[in-house]
Parts: sequence; C-alpha cells; structure tokens
Amino acid sequence: MTTHRAPKPVADPTQTVERAVTIGLILAVLAGLSWIAGMIYTIAEWPG
Repeated sequence: MTTHRAPKPVADPTQTVERAVTIGLILAVLAGLSWIAGMIYTIAEWPG
C-alpha cells in the first residue's frame, strides 16, 4: 500500500529566519566594536 506524504521542504523557514537574525547580530557587534575602536583612536590622537 502506498502512503502519501508531503514532500519535506528544502530549508525550514524558521532556520532561514534564525540565520538572518544571527547575521544581523554579528554585524551589529562588529559595528559596535568598530565604533568603540574609533572612539578610542579619537581620544588617543586628540590634540591636548
């Protein structure tokens, strides 16, 4: 007897969302670290 099953999706939709959120968080952390490094550089090089 044949059973009818729905084909499994190639990528789970929640996995795609999680990947996008993870990439967004990584980019946010990199931007924050770059900003902090820029502030430290600015203070260190400030004429005083």
